Amino acid sequence: MMLLICVIFTLAGCSKSTLNTKEEAIGTVKSDKSKLQVVVSFNPLKEFAEAVGKDKVQVKTVVPEGVEPHDFEPKIKDMKSISDADLFVYSGFGMETWAAKTLSAIDNKNLVVVDSSLGINPIKSQGDEVQEHGQFDPHIWLSLKDAKIQTKNIKDAMVKADKKNKGYYDKNYEEFSKKLDKLYSEYNLKFAGIKNKNFVTGHAAFGYLCREFGLTQNSVEDVFAGGEPTPQKLKKIVELSKKYGVKVIFMEELASPRVSETLAKEVGAKVQKIYTIESSEDNKGYLESMEANLSEIYESLK
Repeated sequence: MMLLICVIFTLAGCSKSTLNTKEEAIGTVKSDKSKLQVVVSFNPLKEFAEAVGKDKVQVKTVVPEGVEPHDFEPKIKDMKSISDADLFVYSGFGMETWAAKTLSAIDNKNLVVVDSSLGINPIKSQGDEVQEHGQFDPHIWLSLKDAKIQTKNIKDAMVKADKKNKGYYDKNYEEFSKKLDKLYSEYNLKFAGIKNKNFVTGHAAFGYLCREFGLTQNSVEDVFAGGEPTPQKLKKIVELSKKYGVKVIFMEELASPRVSETLAKEVGAKVQKIYTIESSEDNKGYLESMEANLSEIYESLK
C-alpha cells in the first residue's frame, strides 16, 4: 500500500519527475576549455544563455530533462560541474530550493553567480504554498518581458566573466531581445481585442504571462501542482467554464492528466497541450514554445 501511494505521488503533478527521464545533462559532454563554461539550473536558462553566448559559450544544464527543478537535489557530479564552471545561472524566486545550499559548498572564488530574477517584480503565492514552497510564484520565464530581464542578467554576467567578448554578447542580446519584443507586441494587440480574458489550465504556472497580457488563469491545481483539488474548487471551475463557454482545458506535460480530462468532459471541452518550457518539448525552442502557447490561448479565447 505504501509503495502504491509513493508511485501515485510520483506520477501526480508538475512538481514530480516523469518515469522516462532523458539522459542527465551534466557529465555527458566533455568541456571545451576554449569557450566560456556556463552551467544553468534548467532548460529556459539554457536557451537564454545560448542565445546570448552562441559559439563563445558551452552551456550545461544541472536538472535533467523531464525533472521538476523545484524538487531536484544535485548530486556530487553536479556540484563539481558548477564548481568547475566560469558562470552559474539559476532562475530565482525559490524555483531552485537547492541553489543556496549548493553554492555554499562550492569552492571557486572566481565563479560568477547570477540570480536571473533580479529586477523582476514577483507575484506573491497564496495560502499554504507560502509555507511549503516560498512566498513567490517562480514561473517568471513564461513572461516575455521577464524573460528579457532574465536574459539581460545573463548577458551582464557573461560580460563580467568574459570582458573581451562584451560587444559580441551585447549584439546577440539585442537580437534576441528584439524577437521577444516583436512577439509581445503581436499578442498584446491581439489580446486587447478580445472580451473574454479567462482560460483554464491544469496548474497555475501562467501568472506572469497573464499579468503581461491582462488575462486570468483559472487552474485546477495551485502554482506548484501539489495535492488533489477540492470538490469545491472543481465545482467553481466547472461553473466558471460554463459561464465563459470554455472549450479548451490546457494541460502541461509534467502534470497529471486525469483531473483535466475529467473537467473537460464535464464542460464539453477538449484538452490541449501547453508548454511550461521547464524541459525541452516537441523540438521547440523558447520562442517557438511561447508563440505556440500564446496562439493556443488566443484562439481558445477568441
